[in-house]
Amino acid sequence: MIAYIRLKDILDIQTNFENADFWIIRKGDAKKVGKPTRDFLSSHIGFRLNDVGKTILDPNYLYYVFEYLYGEGVWRQMAKGSLALQHITVSDAKNFSIPIQVPEGFGE
Repeated sequence: MIAYIRLKDILDIQTNFENADFWIIRKGDAKKVGKPTRDFLSSHIGFRLNDVGKTILDPNYLYYVFEYLYGEGVWRQMAKGSLALQHITVSDAKNFSIPIQVPEGFGE
C-alpha cells in the first residue's frame, strides 16, 4: 500500500543537527538549494529517521529519494528569496510529503 507521509512524521528535522543521517543545503544559489549531502554544516537542514521512520525506511534509501527530489527540482520550486540567494525553511521540509510503500494495516 502506498501512503503519503509528511517528513516530520518519520524524521527528526532541524538545522545545526550534527547527528543527522544526512543533510540538504538550505541556502545558496537556486542550483544548490535542496541538494543532499553527507557533510555536516550547521546551516544545512539535517534529517534523521525517528523510531517510526526506522520501521519502514533505511536512511541510505531515503538519501537517494532526496537525490531524486533534488534532481526533479522539488526544493527549487519551494525556494524563497532573491534571484542570487535562495533558501528553504525547516518548516518547508517538515511539511513535505513523500509516497512510501507501507505494509497493509500500517498505522491501525
